[in-house]
Amino acid sequence: MMEKKSKKGRRGGGEEGSGKMAPVKKSKKGKRKSKDSGKLKIVKGGGPPPPLPPELRGLDTEWWYTFLHKHAESGYSAPSDEGEAFRYFFRTSRRTFDYICSIVREDLISRPPSGLINIEGRLLSVEKQVAIAMRRLASGDSQVSVGSAFGVGQSTVSQVTWRFIESMEERARHHLVWPGPERMEEIKAKFELESGLPNCCGAVDATHIIMTLPAVESSEDWCDPAKNYSMFLQGIVDDEMRFIDIVTGWPGSMTFSRLLKCSGFFKHCEAGTRLDGPVMVSAEIGEIKEYIVGNNCYPLLPWLMTPYDGESLSAAMSNFNARQKVARMLGTRALSRLKGSWRILNKVMWRPDKNKLPSIILVCCLLHNIIIDSEDELLPDLQLPDHHDTGYTEEKCEQVDSIGMTMRDIITGYLQS
Repeated sequence: MMEKKSKKGRRGGGEEGSGKMAPVKKSKKGKRKSKDSGKLKIVKGGGPPPPLPPELRGLDTEWWYTFLHKHAESGYSAPSDEGEAFRYFFRTSRRTFDYICSIVREDLISRPPSGLINIEGRLLSVEKQVAIAMRRLASGDSQVSVGSAFGVGQSTVSQVTWRFIESMEERARHHLVWPGPERMEEIKAKFELESGLPNCCGAVDATHIIMTLPAVESSEDWCDPAKNYSMFLQGIVDDEMRFIDIVTGWPGSMTFSRLLKCSGFFKHCEAGTRLDGPVMVSAEIGEIKEYIVGNNCYPLLPWLMTPYDGESLSAAMSNFNARQKVARMLGTRALSRLKGSWRILNKVMWRPDKNKLPSIILVCCLLHNIIIDSEDELLPDLQLPDHHDTGYTEEKCEQVDSIGMTMRDIITGYLQS
């Protein structure tokens, strides 16, 4: 499920969208890493390029070799293996990249930017358009810099990227949905296996997308506690760090608890139409309903379990906190991976259109999920080395619901049994 404050009435549902699915992952065989390292090897002296490996043989590969040559000649380093280099620049394997092209192909062919993608008398291929857009999102580099790497102008990068975002927003929504009953049972089983927590359905966390604003727009509403102008992104993730609900579009000046309460997810939970699955019943301990976990920035609610607070905690309370942290850190790690992979969200956005920024955030979350759905392996150095919200101190929410307290105590007792 996805919700954006700036576009009311456009919320994702719990059903699959257009029916497009990620390609089936072929069985992996042991891969040997290349002994070579350092910069990409480029054929000099006008000789023909080396033959493409099978995973790079797509409908259009000319743009890829041109891009490689430009990058190598600029003096920057990248993995010497071409498959690894592709993932380095675009975050996905070529197979997943081709799948993303299939999602947006119809839109990019039928609605090209007027006259701006006709380079040297030829229309840019869908593959090159997608590469331009994904490189812009992955690197966070300026439109001028991205355009130079692909031999196109700034306006072309701008229009191609926005066309890509519009198409993904409309056609890839089925990659971000609230799980159905069968999938939810798998999620709960995995959470219990990894953390010991019973009936846990997900982990919630939030992060700030920092931006600059023109003086006329620089209102206090957007000035957050770290004195940055920012937009919030709240995400709920499953056991595989896949986003299953997001909320964005709200000013970063809000508290985490206020953001939660403004979300459709909160309203569903309070109405009993979300986290309303099977209840675990123990004759000795009591009922354990479905819930998610979060840190102390969030209120303790019947369906949101936060850690015990204080210095003099019992062994049982400390045990709960340790297990709860294992589960909730999936939300933190997911946001670190999101902002590490799609660096446009980790850099300071230069005067973004606040009505368009939620769409950019959503599409980065969709790409994050597609990588997981396709069983792609991200390069290990893409997750941020530090927290996804460096520079922000953790706030504490004092709200404690009595039913939530009872529920947490029941779970704590279950963990001791």
